[in-house]
Amino acid sequence: MRRLIAAAVTTVVAAALAVGAAVGVVALLDATPDQPNTPLISYDTAPAAP
Repeated sequence: MRRLIAAAVTTVVAAALAVGAAVGVVALLDATPDQPNTPLISYDTAPAAP
């Protein structure tokens, strides 16, 4: 009976740790700022065709 309780407690703790890690990763990904979407090269007019 003790092994069954130990296995159940271990499973619950592992599941809680996995959920906490997932929430932490999502929070870290949301915390990073978005990169600006500015082009490296811009043309005032369309380039001439060769």
